[in-house]
Amino acid sequence: MNNLFYGGVHPFDGKELTRHSTIRILPPPERLVVPFQMHIGAQAKPQVSPGDEVKLGQVIGEINGAVSSYVHSPVSGTVDAVEEHLHPNGRMELSVVINNDGRDTPHESVKPAELPDPSDKSYSAAVAEVMRNAGIVGMGGATFPAHYKLETGIGKADTLIINAAECEPYITSDHRTLLEDPAEVLFGVRTLMYALKLDCAVIAIEENKDDAIKVLESELRGAEDVKITILPTRYPQGSEKQLIQAVTGRLVPPGKLPADVGCVVFNVYTAWSVWRAVMTGIPVIERVVTVSGPAVVSPKNLLVRMGTPVKYVLEAAGGLETGVRKVLLGGPMMGNAIYNLDVPVIKGTNAIIALFPYQTREKDDNKCIHCGRCASVCPMRLQPLYMYQNERADKLDVLRRLNLSDCMECGSCTFICPGRVNLVQAFRSGKAKLRAADAKK
Repeated sequence: MNNLFYGGVHPFDGKELTRHSTIRILPPPERLVVPFQMHIGAQAKPQVSPGDEVKLGQVIGEINGAVSSYVHSPVSGTVDAVEEHLHPNGRMELSVVINNDGRDTPHESVKPAELPDPSDKSYSAAVAEVMRNAGIVGMGGATFPAHYKLETGIGKADTLIINAAECEPYITSDHRTLLEDPAEVLFGVRTLMYALKLDCAVIAIEENKDDAIKVLESELRGAEDVKITILPTRYPQGSEKQLIQAVTGRLVPPGKLPADVGCVVFNVYTAWSVWRAVMTGIPVIERVVTVSGPAVVSPKNLLVRMGTPVKYVLEAAGGLETGVRKVLLGGPMMGNAIYNLDVPVIKGTNAIIALFPYQTREKDDNKCIHCGRCASVCPMRLQPLYMYQNERADKLDVLRRLNLSDCMECGSCTFICPGRVNLVQAFRSGKAKLRAADAKK
């Protein structure tokens, strides 16, 4: 049976720029700005005030409900301010400004976890608690609190999928993590598998990562509890619903979650973060960031502390070439363009990509020619042309009937459009209009 998902595109991947670049540790800057909103869900509640001394790994933002996440200090030092700063989302968000003392003195809470035996009934709750306390979220960019996903999957899921597709162009942070820390990733995979009370997990990886596949096969030689599923290279293979269809053949209905079809999906770096939290007690205070794109002087993969300014990270990669047109956080398909390089790296920042004008596909006279190619590549089987027309006309009832909310903003339609209409921008605007209308009601 062919389980390949519908639609999709094949953009130039650009991964050769960094796929052989080993992960380098970037020393943290003297001043870091750590937002309380680094995850999907309720903003963390501040737990520090100006003048407070903080230590590495200390909770500075308290979890604020089921769908929320802790925020931890990425360094030791002094709190300079708790105030609003520009966030990668383009808005002003409450943040902690920390003056780094350069010592990285760990907080007393940073210690290995004491988990019960996997056969113990309390094991699942204990793993979820470790993930919750460590502030682990979907590290592939979605940033959904991972402990909540685990808890809602226990008893419902029969399949654990580890997302190693990394289908966005240029990004190689997960690829390098698999190459350099395969045993740590597999420890995290098995921890999640045991917590879900499953006997087997699947690592889904695209065929363009042949070296990582060989490393995993070597690590798993003789093991039967973790399987490798090699998928054809195709964007957006790494999207949760498309990955589930490609691996299992199951379709996640509109408005439903993966657990509703018996699946739970975690990213490679999320699994690595589980290993780190369990074995060292270090929470999510840093992440691997791919700094790449033709407009970056020296592309590389860097391990970056949360709250580090994007400008500081780019300087570590040699800076930007003359004539750069756009800097993105994330890949060129789904990433967000930023207009200020002082915004900080956050939990979902898996890449910083810089492009020249000719790579942005922008033009002034963009116009729909009604070719229908956008519908042919939409992995959610939506009707981008009609969604675009009705968003422009503010026909919100029609947008609801067209299931605009199911759009995952993958950018396949914008990529394939010969008229270079920025469809995703219109869909984001349409979703905002729908939210505003619902709030008004």
